[in-house]
Amino acid sequence: MNEESGMRNEELQHASPTGSPDNSSFLIPHSSLPDTAIVILNWNGAKFLREFLPGVIACADGARVVVADNASTDDSVELLARDFPAVELLLLDQNYGFCEGYNHALRQVDSDYFVLLNSDVAVTPGWLQPLHQLLAANPRIAAVQPKILAHADPTLFEYAGGGGGYLDRLAYPFCRGRLFDTLEKDLRQYDDPRPVAWATGACLLVRASAWRALGGLEPAFFAHMEEIDLCWRFWNAGHEVWYHGGSAVQHVGGGTLPKSSPRKTYLNFRNGLALLYKNAAPGEVRSALWQRVLLDWVALARFLLAGNWPEARAVWSAHWHVFQKRRYWQQQRQAAQPHLRVAQRPGVYAGSLVWAYFVQGKRKFSELGLKG
Repeated sequence: MNEESGMRNEELQHASPTGSPDNSSFLIPHSSLPDTAIVILNWNGAKFLREFLPGVIACADGARVVVADNASTDDSVELLARDFPAVELLLLDQNYGFCEGYNHALRQVDSDYFVLLNSDVAVTPGWLQPLHQLLAANPRIAAVQPKILAHADPTLFEYAGGGGGYLDRLAYPFCRGRLFDTLEKDLRQYDDPRPVAWATGACLLVRASAWRALGGLEPAFFAHMEEIDLCWRFWNAGHEVWYHGGSAVQHVGGGTLPKSSPRKTYLNFRNGLALLYKNAAPGEVRSALWQRVLLDWVALARFLLAGNWPEARAVWSAHWHVFQKRRYWQQQRQAAQPHLRVAQRPGVYAGSLVWAYFVQGKRKFSELGLKG
């Protein structure tokens, strides 16, 4: 973490006697909240809309609530028109996936701030205020996420965001509160606001000007790791990305693809490799890519030994896709202009998460020796 970010971090940590943030110091009047649009990208999510949209509306604090429908084939559109007439509805002509779906939708939304919110997220009263206060205190912050807890068990951090997103030197993602599939209990140990490598796309407050300057999400990703790519580009462009544990939401997770599926494996391995190539600094990218490819092939071998042919085929297909599209990814790398090295990027573990987790048996964020 650079000195400037560290100083702001200290200034923004208002702790109570119990060590948890005093949320009252972050509250601002509802009438003072900036122009904000909460945008939910929906595809066949009528079940989630019925369950969670009433809470989003009740806790919007004056923000617009927009549902962008990705050509759903269930009764989502009818449900919105009938039961939620106050919600703005954007109809997309086809299922563009998460990335292009949001890109298409946000081109049609004129607001100073966007909230990218999954349809399976339960928000809480006042959740937007601490996030906005953080952006108001530091104009360099482009995006901030709240604490993400598991809806099924709110005592646990949730997989897709936890207490803020981190990367190891090979761009394997993890969170405070989650290493691979191991989730920690929320003991308010990660309630402090701090800069992170990436913030979750499940619930993300974004400065619209920064979003537009970078062109939104990487369309070729379709889904998975798109928010990591966006946040990495924010950092390379001179912006900052933060987490704020003074705000908390609950996420169901796995609403689009099951936790274990060849399609999800393909997207994770394909996008993970492309993410590293696109954003790693010159002088580090070549070595990191070779090591990442080797570890991915170890994973492929494990799938084969376990007789899991569909997952093994997914890893192979992911690497073949990146190789075939190498010219496209070269162009995207040139456009991203990566320059920040591992030591210059907040939220980056200089070691190997794979080694720490699978060989050394480390299961908690605190065991990695990172501050926070």
